[in-house]
Amino acid sequence: MTPAVPSLRLVSLPLALLLLALLAACGGGDAPEAGPKSAEDYFPLRLGDRQIRVQVAALPPELQRGLMFRSSLGADDGMLFVFTAPQQLGFFMRNTTVPLDIGYFDAEGVLREIYPMHPLDERAVRSRGRNLKFALEMNQGWFGRAGVKPGARLDLPAVADALRARGLEPAAAGLR
Repeated sequence: MTPAVPSLRLVSLPLALLLLALLAACGGGDAPEAGPKSAEDYFPLRLGDRQIRVQVAALPPELQRGLMFRSSLGADDGMLFVFTAPQQLGFFMRNTTVPLDIGYFDAEGVLREIYPMHPLDERAVRSRGRNLKFALEMNQGWFGRAGVKPGARLDLPAVADALRARGLEPAAAGLR
């Protein structure tokens, strides 16, 4: 035997309107904000005259994990690593199977160096410069295909906005 289901035809029009009004009153406001975003969220960013989407790694565990364990990366997607102080930077490809290029940027957001990085290669790709604050990993060959060369600038106000959206303080990275 199937359980009986009341027919909608039995609900009167005034009762239906009352139910709709109650439902509207319960859900009529704006949705609550979702809270801070994470390193998994993408943010729009300009690099030179190109628009890209980046995930922002700023906390020590995020900086260590980077793009490990990924199987792919969108055509204009990447990961921006934000450091608190200028330094020489070095990255390796432990547990990373996506071929990448890395660009190193100074504190003013100027691209200074670009290097290829090969899947699973654990040899560090070190910067020559010792005053770098940002690193951007993109699919291998992206910088060349996009025509982005040393001298191109990151949109640092957008980086600061992304950090704020993550609930982080841009001033910790020397940004306003």
